[in-house]
Amino acid sequence: METVERFGVSMSPHLLEMFDKLITEKGYSSRSEALRDIVRNYIVECQWESSDTVVMGTLTLVYDHASHDMADTLTAMQHEHCSEIVCTTHVHIDEHNCLETIVMRGQSATIRSIADRLISTKGVKHGKLVCTTTGKELF
Repeated sequence: METVERFGVSMSPHLLEMFDKLITEKGYSSRSEALRDIVRNYIVECQWESSDTVVMGTLTLVYDHASHDMADTLTAMQHEHCSEIVCTTHVHIDEHNCLETIVMRGQSATIRSIADRLISTKGVKHGKLVCTTTGKELF
């Protein structure tokens, strides 16, 4: 079994009250569990700041499929990065709009660059990259 270390945290009563309300709403069983998630999230964010760290990311794009041969353009761009793109899911939102999710793995700077290029493609209505980690260093 993994050992744990205990430490104290000081904060204002108002901040603690707000924190307790949020962790109750989110369903955490304890302050400790919520703090562990906050620390993990911070570590993941810091890993993304390092351009050579291997990370995971999910890019979500919404676009009008009839706009400038979007499907073909996006597919061609993705094929240029087939070593970083793990998989793609295509969803028909309605008769005009599509949603595409692209799961990527690679160095942080490369994943950000691919995402920026796809998001800025003419015809993409909205795009968002969600950054995460491979999980290897998190306990």
